[in-house]
Amino acid sequence: MKLDGMTAVVTGAASGIGLAIAETMAEAGAHAIFGDIAAEKAETEARRLRRRDFAADAIALDVTDDRSIADFAAAAMRLDNRVDILVNAAGWGKFQPFIENEPDFWERVVALNLLGPIKLTRAFLPGMMERRSGKVINVSSDAGRVGSLGETVYSGAKAGAIGFTKGLAREMARYSISVNCVCPGPTDTPLLAAVPEKIREAFLHAIPMRRFGKPSDVAGAVLFFASAHSDYITGQVLSVSGGLTMAG
Repeated sequence: MKLDGMTAVVTGAASGIGLAIAETMAEAGAHAIFGDIAAEKAETEARRLRRRDFAADAIALDVTDDRSIADFAAAAMRLDNRVDILVNAAGWGKFQPFIENEPDFWERVVALNLLGPIKLTRAFLPGMMERRSGKVINVSSDAGRVGSLGETVYSGAKAGAIGFTKGLAREMARYSISVNCVCPGPTDTPLLAAVPEKIREAFLHAIPMRRFGKPSDVAGAVLFFASAHSDYITGQVLSVSGGLTMAG
């Protein structure tokens, strides 16, 4: 699956799933623009790809800050004057019983996992609409599809991202812009490493494939949605969970 000549913006690209997606976009031929609050790490990763002769740049981005989003979008457009693919991969959460959550925790979870993708999409959508082409891929979570123990507000925010995907897909279909969603299950990332060991063991036992996902597993699904192979697919939600969840 080739993305030659395209520009792909990936948020949360300094590490984990976002990094794997950005690498995959670049390796497929796209100019990958890394967006992350960890700007120095994002630049280090982009530089590593450039040393391999792939097109990659990094721009500082805080998806919870409106000014940062506006500055990021403007800087991205200055690089290529167009964005063909937007991957909203930035996200955050932690395991904690809902009754122990504080309101500022709720607000941060919603800002990162729901409002951030909405605002980034709004920033890049006009250009896609003008060209009547584009791909938006939101990285949600199986927690948003079926709920997750100790991640109640995170599950709600990720479920919101799924609903946003479907609603936007209906609006954008007339412009030949596809909007799809990838939902990772438990994946070997720093977020999973912070989960209590007993819960990680329970997850592993429940996964039919008997292993945690790798960031590259998720990146492969995103690449499919970003490529021409999915041009007639929109508003869909794809679980990448080793069979942990099989509900439609």
